[in-house]
Amino acid sequence: MNEYILAALAIWIGAWTLNEWLVRQRPSSTEAKRAIGIIVPVIFGATLLAVWECLVHGFQIPPILLPAPSAIWVKLINSVPVLWADFQQTFLKSVITGYIAGCGLGFAVALLIDRSPFLQKGLLPIGNFVSALPVVGIAPIMVMWFGFDWPSKVAVVVIMTFFPMLVNTVQGLASASHMERDLMRTYAANWGQTLIKLRLPAAWPFIFNALKINSTLALIGAIVAEFFGTPIVGMGFRISTEVGRANIDMVWAEIAVAAVAGSVFYGLVALAERWVTFWHPSVRGGRA
Repeated sequence: MNEYILAALAIWIGAWTLNEWLVRQRPSSTEAKRAIGIIVPVIFGATLLAVWECLVHGFQIPPILLPAPSAIWVKLINSVPVLWADFQQTFLKSVITGYIAGCGLGFAVALLIDRSPFLQKGLLPIGNFVSALPVVGIAPIMVMWFGFDWPSKVAVVVIMTFFPMLVNTVQGLASASHMERDLMRTYAANWGQTLIKLRLPAAWPFIFNALKINSTLALIGAIVAEFFGTPIVGMGFRISTEVGRANIDMVWAEIAVAAVAGSVFYGLVALAERWVTFWHPSVRGGRA
């Protein structure tokens, strides 16, 4: 057993011990609790990278199979213009546009379904069926319909994000109890007033659940769609091209950019959820 493998074991044991000690702490201040909540995942992530680096060198894994994090970092730093162009094409154009359109359309249709029992019984089963279609089957069709540029990727993202938002919003609007609805009727509240003051606030946790799910689905859908036709730019295009060239460190650099972008996007949606649903027991319990 060489020194790299021994170093990997030592780093893992040391970091595990430190995190175990941190999570067992019961600080009285809220700031200390938040600090521990940030430090623990940071230590865990840094430990994974360090162990990865040591094991790659220790077992002498070929770079074509698994490059070391240091090699990925060097490629990432040296390829910033290319990675930025890919990020703009995939995330800023395809993901954001498709996410807003898909979630907005799903929310609007959910309101229509809530007003129409016919749509609720007829459209929701079709929605569940379409949501089960694989993206690898939808993407080539969207490319043929909308062309090779980013609008076809937007169409894929819209399809992937529409039905989670639709189903969750319909379920959320139905979550208000009969007693609460009867109370609104005693105040002579119409459908719009009941929606804004009672049913929509009750549905916010369901809506944000769909928004968080869609934040990852949108990125996955856009990247996969680019495998089936795209201009010479984009995360999916770069991954498929560099795999063919055996340039695996560039592939991992793209994966790293996509992972960071997806995590930040998810985190922003989660922060918005805490701000909007501050009254919800899960949020109030997390702040206690």
